[in-house]
Amino acid sequence: MITLTLKEPPSVPLEADMVSPDTIAPLSVGEVRALPVYLGKRQRRLDDFFAIEGEPGEEIEIRGDVGRVKWIGRAMTRGVLRIHGNAGMHLGSAMTGGTIEVAGDAGDWLGAEMAGGVIRVHGSAGGQVGAAYRGAMSGMRDGIILVDGAAGLEVGMRMKRGTIVVGGPVRDFAGLQMKGGTIVLREGAELRTGAWMNRGTIVSLKPLPLLPTFTYAASYNPSFLRLYARRLATFGYALPFDERQGRYRRYIGDAAVPGRGEILVWHPNG
Repeated sequence: MITLTLKEPPSVPLEADMVSPDTIAPLSVGEVRALPVYLGKRQRRLDDFFAIEGEPGEEIEIRGDVGRVKWIGRAMTRGVLRIHGNAGMHLGSAMTGGTIEVAGDAGDWLGAEMAGGVIRVHGSAGGQVGAAYRGAMSGMRDGIILVDGAAGLEVGMRMKRGTIVVGGPVRDFAGLQMKGGTIVLREGAELRTGAWMNRGTIVSLKPLPLLPTFTYAASYNPSFLRLYARRLATFGYALPFDERQGRYRRYIGDAAVPGRGEILVWHPNG
């Protein structure tokens, strides 16, 4: 395992997309220290900002508040990356495999356009979690993103597959233009949830202010939620599915598109 300890926060955002098991694993320690990073338009060395110890491999630990360091874990395909602090924008974007774990908060575009792997954030995240970049047609295409805290705008925008779970409240436009996949909102969301969604499922364990273009369809407990509940239980998340506890109210839409997505809102008994 190799450890990168931040010497001090950069004065402007630092771009470090080479901090990934794919890049670091085959290198020597000297080569890792010399990896190029970009401070604004200036190219610098990785060891200008990080103290680097240990042996390169498929396991990386980053220590310190790297909230101003962008693109960590970009396009990673394997290995484990742990951040003991906050993480910056674009963490795990376009990743296809491996695991990223963040002890603190993460910035905007967490797991944007990812196609596999697992990202776990124990704090909160910014906007555009698992979303498509501006001008792109598809966001997240597979994988799992778990955010224990809150999240910002446009969670899961244009996602096609995969699962996003947010433990805290979410801001406007969750599931915007969603094309597939599943978003689980444990504490609900603000306005315009599922706006212009075509397909996919949004599950909310709290009441939601729904758009008028979503139509009530039925109250029941979908059988597929049992599978999701088992999978999420391995990460410490509980997802109710027992009719003795309550039922989900199913709403379909967005009729403005028109779309065939669904929003499931949990209603406990009593």
